[in-house]
Amino acid sequence: MRLLVLGGTGFVGGATVREGLRRGWSVTVFNRGLHGDVPAGVHRLPGDRTAPDGLAALAGGEWDLVVDTWDGAPRAVGDAARALAGAVPHYVYVSSGSVYAPPVEPGVGEDAPTVEADADAGDGDYSRNKAGGERAAVEVFGDRALLARAGLILGPGEDIGRLPWWLQRVARGGEVLAPGPRDLPLQYIDARDLAIWMLDRGVEGVGGAYNVVSRTGHATMGELLDAAVAVTGADAPLRWTDPEVILAAGVEPWNDLPIWIPRGHEYRWLQERGVERAYAAGLVCRPVADTVADTWRWLGEVGRVPARAGRPARTAVGLDPERETALLAAAAPRS
Repeated sequence: MRLLVLGGTGFVGGATVREGLRRGWSVTVFNRGLHGDVPAGVHRLPGDRTAPDGLAALAGGEWDLVVDTWDGAPRAVGDAARALAGAVPHYVYVSSGSVYAPPVEPGVGEDAPTVEADADAGDGDYSRNKAGGERAAVEVFGDRALLARAGLILGPGEDIGRLPWWLQRVARGGEVLAPGPRDLPLQYIDARDLAIWMLDRGVEGVGGAYNVVSRTGHATMGELLDAAVAVTGADAPLRWTDPEVILAAGVEPWNDLPIWIPRGHEYRWLQERGVERAYAAGLVCRPVADTVADTWRWLGEVGRVPARAGRPARTAVGLDPERETALLAAAAPRS
């Protein structure tokens, strides 16, 4: 198999490249060459898809499958799709559950309405970029376009830093503010499982939209933090605290306390999407302990969370230590 990855040095792109190599495929990446290295054996085509004639390096190439990780201007997806229309039979676009139009109900499935978006739009907000990118891919490839609507993505290589923040916080030791309840169900996807699923379905020629994320409750908040304590070996007692106490203090779920979204919160649907279609199409998700352990091992190798390829840095995630100390002092423990 000949795989082309548009991007290929960031989080999901990197996982996809490594999975292609693991399979013994011929792997090519197309990018500007500004972020990170590619593994040995990968062919690199230089180009800036936002520049005039920036796709010239793709001319004359032929591949069996393309995976596009782009999250910028939708028109760049359309330009790439048109450039590759005669060079590759199947187009996989890494999309997001953020495409769903609010208000979004828990259990949302792939047939729910998506935000208004233009396939030829310039750069905008993340939701419209992804929705517009979907439209652009489908306009060119039709049912030969696979739209992988990923959820929360964790694992080695994570460039936002949600799981790394928890690991580094636990490793620092001392009482840890653990947002309750302990049995709060989580929904996420390991980047490596996302890559495996996309390549498997791409080879099969599967098209259409899929919520590619684990079942809700694949892991719990308690299981994730217990795994973090175990792999770091830290003396870090988890102080489980009622969500009402945390919210009353102005702490923001997802950002201040990464991954955590309590029941009843307006964004709880981010942890409760319908996934029957993806599981019926072969999605398999590894145990949370494996994701946590491998991410900790990777962090030890790289030293710090890398910058996001191709996009400006977002606001750092994680609770300020002084705020955490104040909350621990004010909150009663929860068993």
